[in-house]
Amino acid sequence: MDEVKKRLESELNRTVERLRHMGGPLLSVDVMNRVGDTSQLADEVDVIQVNEDREMNFATRSLLVERANRLAEALERLRGGDYGTCEECGEPIAPARLRVMPEVRTCVRCQDRIERMSRHLAAVGAGVDGEEAEEE
Repeated sequence: MDEVKKRLESELNRTVERLRHMGGPLLSVDVMNRVGDTSQLADEVDVIQVNEDREMNFATRSLLVERANRLAEALERLRGGDYGTCEECGEPIAPARLRVMPEVRTCVRCQDRIERMSRHLAAVGAGVDGEEAEEE
């Protein structure tokens, strides 16, 4: 289990370092300042590019934050003795799956079932929580 703990900590540190490298919240302020008060004079293509860059940055940061949270939760499960056990069915998660994605909480079979159910609910217009989607 020491090897698993080291791997989880390494992945978490790498993810946090990537977040730091992205510049944190200051980057979005910097991007906005590039357009700043001259946005009326700026070339429309430049404004579009800055907005696209900002949106990609937000999306990437969001994915990294979610992964960091999942890795921290995996470390907690490891400390609690629940690491490597599917949260849905209670069966062991395949070691190969854990090597590829050490933060996973479900086995392949349960994850497949969850994804199929989500697609089905989306197709019939219901939210994941079972409520129907609002009409626009």
